[in-house]
Amino acid sequence: MNVVAIASIVMLILLFLKVPVFASVLGGSMTYFALMPNVATRIFAQRIIAGMENIPLLAIPFFVCAGVFMNYSGVTKRVMNFCEVILGGVPGGLAQVNILLSTLMGGLSGSNLADAAMEAKMLVPEMEKKGFSKEFSSVITAVSAMITPLIPPGIAMIIYGSIAGVSIGKLFVAGIGPGLLLCITMMILAGFISAKRGYTTKIKSKLTFYDFLKAFLAALPPLCLPVIIIGGIRFGIFTPTEAGSVAIVYSLLLGLLYKEMRFKDILQGIKETICTTASIMLIVGAASSFAWILTREQVPQKVTEFIVGSISNKYAFLMIVNFLLLFIGMFIEGNAAMIVLVPLLAPVAKAYNINEIQFAMTFIFNMAIGCVTPPMGTLIFVTCGITKCKIKDFIKECIPFYFLLFGCLLLLTFVPFFSVGIVNLFF
Repeated sequence: MNVVAIASIVMLILLFLKVPVFASVLGGSMTYFALMPNVATRIFAQRIIAGMENIPLLAIPFFVCAGVFMNYSGVTKRVMNFCEVILGGVPGGLAQVNILLSTLMGGLSGSNLADAAMEAKMLVPEMEKKGFSKEFSSVITAVSAMITPLIPPGIAMIIYGSIAGVSIGKLFVAGIGPGLLLCITMMILAGFISAKRGYTTKIKSKLTFYDFLKAFLAALPPLCLPVIIIGGIRFGIFTPTEAGSVAIVYSLLLGLLYKEMRFKDILQGIKETICTTASIMLIVGAASSFAWILTREQVPQKVTEFIVGSISNKYAFLMIVNFLLLFIGMFIEGNAAMIVLVPLLAPVAKAYNINEIQFAMTFIFNMAIGCVTPPMGTLIFVTCGITKCKIKDFIKECIPFYFLLFGCLLLLTFVPFFSVGIVNLFF
């Protein structure tokens, strides 16, 4: 255990020094093997490779590729036009469009950073022209991108399911509830703030049925993708991994339908897919080696025994887990934290008879909040880097949304309906 503690400290120090996440985790693992001469060093390499050979993880490059192709096929602007048509007269105007677009595109791209970057380029300049402040526009863009990991097919669900042995299909369905909860509450808060500050509320003239029908039909084919994925998994037509390949074929068909995707776009999309997948799998492989160390030293079992022996109430355990994950999410990238912590915490949750889907959604939601909390919030840096918003101004503007996120987290933690209600309906 002392060696594990030293390895963990080395990993944390490297993370605080802003060393890349995969290198930090590898540094901690290498420290363990260096201090344990009786453990064969070849296991270090074997565990990294084995961690990336998990079959369910094949879905990651598939869904990443499908999301990239969607952006090149002209889907984004059609979905955004649909959002503008139906929300043009709602208080908040483009702010509401920003939130709804993140929700709808989350079911297409699966990448919160990609969505935040896209909307920061497309919507923030337009929001500023309509009178919204740069800080408010940046906050809406970053916080709404949090919805992406929750709406199927989120990459975080695939990673969690492969680690904890939870049905990825059920996680996909479960994500709809938290995603809609966050979307609706965020739209209400954005509308309240916009009305109070007098931000522009109108985008277009009065909505007509023809305008609605035209925009809806244009956006309908891409919006069918999440339905196809969930329906196909539910009725046993294909597995979650195979659903990724179906999504790629569907995105290519949309490219042909809209006649906007060229051969060079396909090549560029494949290149982006490789780069994105490589960055994710490096973290997965590195964290897998560290997870093996924890398992070898029986850390999960000891943690379970200690927590169960110290805390008799499962609700107290859930609150402690929330505080722990919120704190860790401030400093460590979500996927890396998930691979290291899920083997530790999932068995404890099981010992308390906590529904595995509910705990998974609570865990993933905590990690999503970490993306918008300083000092390591990735969505903050991506959005502010594009919009040129100052970090301190962003954080100050984001305070009401932090309260909203914590409120939604409590609902997910203590009201199972929001995470397992739709799952029970489907399965």
